[in-house]
Amino acid sequence: MNALRRFSLNQKTIDRWTLRQAVDGCAAAGVEAIGLWREPVHDHGLRAAAKLVRDAGLRVSSLCRGGFFTGEWAGALDDNRRAIDEAAELGAACLVLVVGGLPPGSRDLPSARSRVADAIAELAPYAAARSVRLALEPMHPIYAADRGVLSTLADALDLAERFPAQTVGVAVDSFHTWWDPALAAQVVRAGDRIASVQLADWITPLPPDALLARGMLGDGHIDLRGFVALTDSAGYDGDLEVEIFNADVWAADGDTVLATVRDRLLRHVLG
Repeated sequence: MNALRRFSLNQKTIDRWTLRQAVDGCAAAGVEAIGLWREPVHDHGLRAAAKLVRDAGLRVSSLCRGGFFTGEWAGALDDNRRAIDEAAELGAACLVLVVGGLPPGSRDLPSARSRVADAIAELAPYAAARSVRLALEPMHPIYAADRGVLSTLADALDLAERFPAQTVGVAVDSFHTWWDPALAAQVVRAGDRIASVQLADWITPLPPDALLARGMLGDGHIDLRGFVALTDSAGYDGDLEVEIFNADVWAADGDTVLATVRDRLLRHVLG
């Protein structure tokens, strides 16, 4: 069996590659799946992007991203309906939702979380009608103010469980969840709601820009092999998507980054 059959390259890991370069790079390296971002898809054209990926024989492990529900309401819902349509056209396994932080000037965290729940209630029927699975992504608490008011896997599951599992699941990202003392129990609880597993390492010291703090696999403190074993034990057998936001990784040659990710996945996760 091909040990790398579950390897998916999230487009953001090689941020300067165009969609065509990312697809061609994956195909050349024998990578079978790719996580797409909406902006490069828009640049290429949605239908053309779907054809490009399909013709290369790649799976779309996820589309990033929808969400940001805590700002302007009507515009956010409209944009997320478009994202759902795009995920359907691309045949993505899920649409990852970064739900949003506090509205400008607000300190009312419970209200922001309630707003996220209202948005999912609005969008879930639209997603179900298009056979698109929404994946709520809990984010590390350092991002609660500006990006994600769902901070733990328990937070995400409390909301997801209000809806059918095939419509609303969770994205479990090592970078965001590894620290959680309740992680093992919550992964078991998640079970078939795990729609995506994303991998990056936690490095120290953190860079000044916390958004770019994700390390190359094996460069940090996370037991990545144990993390994947945990999600596997809960029944997840889908793609393992490597998503790294890191200025040094982004500045490096794309083919070199892809080869490094492939090697690190074998050494630190699958080996």
